[in-house]
Parts: sequence; structure tokens; C-alpha cells
Amino acid sequence: MIEARSLTKVFRDRKRGEIRAVDGVSLRVEPGRIYGLLGANGAGKTTALRLLATLLRPSGGSATVAGYDIAAAPERVRAHVGFLASSTALYGRLTAREMIAYFGRLHGLADATIAARTARLAGELDMDEFLDRRCEKFSTGMKQKTSIARTLIHDPAVMIFDEPTLGLDVMSARAIVRFVRDCRDRGKTVIYSTHAMGEVEKLCDTVGIIHGGRLLAEGTPGALRERTGTLDLEDAFVKIAGGGAVP
Repeated sequence: MIEARSLTKVFRDRKRGEIRAVDGVSLRVEPGRIYGLLGANGAGKTTALRLLATLLRPSGGSATVAGYDIAAAPERVRAHVGFLASSTALYGRLTAREMIAYFGRLHGLADATIAARTARLAGELDMDEFLDRRCEKFSTGMKQKTSIARTLIHDPAVMIFDEPTLGLDVMSARAIVRFVRDCRDRGKTVIYSTHAMGEVEKLCDTVGIIHGGRLLAEGTPGALRERTGTLDLEDAFVKIAGGGAVP
């Protein structure tokens, strides 16, 4: 469902010169699987996700999402992808229901389809009690749930989550983790970026560790612990990212 081959993104800065934010990353994610992308701030994970979501054009390499090339057919890719950025604004004067409906109409959905999917997503994300309240009064957790619902209203086959539980309370984070697991169980393909190692352990079938724009290691959480001789995934991550291990 997702396949990247030597995917590269180069930025040019007057002071720092050439910056290889993503440097030859290759990965593959099958349907019904969750791929966890781990990296410190500035490691290149968000840039990699934006490339796959067609928000950025690659400088080199290639990738296909849902069978479509991200450079040659970006609109086709977007129709099959739901991308939750790490910081996404909402229109404060709209209610959650109106916000979700607005994005549903942008995707060309009929009102009846929007209503049915909104009801399902609201139930799965525990949104019913604030669905008809204005977004300007929302807590961080309410905003994030609304962002997820509007991102997925078109029922995409591929879901890309960039730090979906950042700054959330325990109950909101648990609801989102449960929702992501349910999406995987329904056959969705998920890329999940987070700093929360506990979430990775609970959710991810495969983990990729990115550092300096390069994918240094890839495998199941258990395989990465075994490879590094560590007892938990955080220690494995630190050892790989700090020591420059290769797959």
C-alpha cells in the first residue's frame, strides 16, 4: 500500500547550504499494518511523512501510495490518504460537526454520507458530547479528535499520523490509540510517528528509526530490542540513533 524507494528531499539554505532532510529512505507498508516512524526532533520523520502525503515534492527517489506515484499523480494519492499533521488549525467559529462536514464536502461526499460517517467517527473517538460545540472552546484533546475525524471523513485506505497524542491527557491519548488500532483491524494502512514508546509497543507491527534523514534500522519492536541487546524500545532507539546502526 505504501512503498518508498530511495526517497530524498533536499532543502537549500543560504547559511547552512544543502540540507538533506530525507536521505535515500526506502520502506514498505502492507495493508492492515501499522508502521511506526521514530526519530528525534529534526531527524527527518515529518518531512518524510509530508512527502508521502504529497505536501512536498521529492528531490530524488520515488514512492507510491495506494498504487499511485506521489510525484506523477498527487491528487490521486490525496484521495486515498488521510494526513494528520502535528499542528493543524481548526476554524474556531465552526462546530466540530460543521468542521467535519466542510472537509467531507471538499472531498465531494454527499450530505447523507457525511452524516453517517460523522456519527461513526464521533462514536469511535468519544466526541458525541462536544460534536455540536464551537471549536474555539475546545480542549487540546477535543481539537485533536476533531482534526482526526475531519482528516478521515473520506474513509481513506492510508492513514498518516504525525504525533497524534502530543500534549493530550491520558484518557484522550488512550481513545486515539484505541481508534488507530481499530483502523488497523479494519484493514487500513497506517504510518504512525510518535515519541511515546509505550504507544509504539502497543500499536506498531514494524518500527523504522530515522536519524539525520536516513533510515538506520527497521524491524519489529522485539527484533530491535534483540538486535541492540536492550530490554526496552527506548534504550534500543537511543543506541541506534546515537551509534548510527544500519539495518
